[in-house]
Amino acid sequence: MNINSSETNIDIILPNYNSYPYIKETLRSILDQTFKNWKLFIVDANSNSETKIFLKQYEKHPNIKIIWLKKNKKAGFCRNLAMRNSKSKYLAFIDSDDIWDKEKLSKQLSFMIKNKHSFTYTNYSTFKSMNENASKIINPPLQFSFDDFIKNTSIATSTMMIKKNSIENTKFSNTKICEDYFFKCQILKKVRYAYCLTENLTKYRIRKDSLQSNKIRNFYWIWYINKNYNKLNIVRNFISLFSISVSSIRRYGFK
Repeated sequence: MNINSSETNIDIILPNYNSYPYIKETLRSILDQTFKNWKLFIVDANSNSETKIFLKQYEKHPNIKIIWLKKNKKAGFCRNLAMRNSKSKYLAFIDSDDIWDKEKLSKQLSFMIKNKHSFTYTNYSTFKSMNENASKIINPPLQFSFDDFIKNTSIATSTMMIKKNSIENTKFSNTKICEDYFFKCQILKKVRYAYCLTENLTKYRIRKDSLQSNKIRNFYWIWYINKNYNKLNIVRNFISLFSISVSSIRRYGFK
């Protein structure tokens, strides 16, 4: 399959809530993609007026569909809603404060087609602001199985690309945070392995005010998801949480 074929398309899913001004940089990185056969679904969870005013200028863009929610819904709900509206063969995911390299979609799609992969991710770098020179490059393992992933969660959501037919009825959990953790676990059970394109194609923003910034809260929700969704016994759950803690410290330090 030729990535420039009209039959080859990607739907991009972006949940959004009060992301101004970060989303400006995120949208620019999508619009600048060298691969052009994409459609972006922005699901806005009743953001503040500043964010809504900014987004409204993209309402008539032919490649962008904005779904306006009347209530503040969790990221998992927003992603699930966008996936139900998706018609493309491939899905890519990005958070409203992360940034893609301009060749992210083209390189990753080529990697998937050439190797017949259903689930892929890439290397990425961390940053706090666009003016920051120093950033840490994260190199995840070359492949993940479900058993690997519950010990090392270094598949960043904004680096993922998945074949739509592999997702089927899989949904993000409706938990307050870590909804993407369970989604990845479910997909890995279905496709067996996810594979890494070893190029740094995404910038992952570290924010002190984000829901993910509280490590104790993160660990609680991973424990909760492992117990109630992944159905891990107490020993496997403890091993999972301990291993994730160690791998997280290695990636990000004690931030």
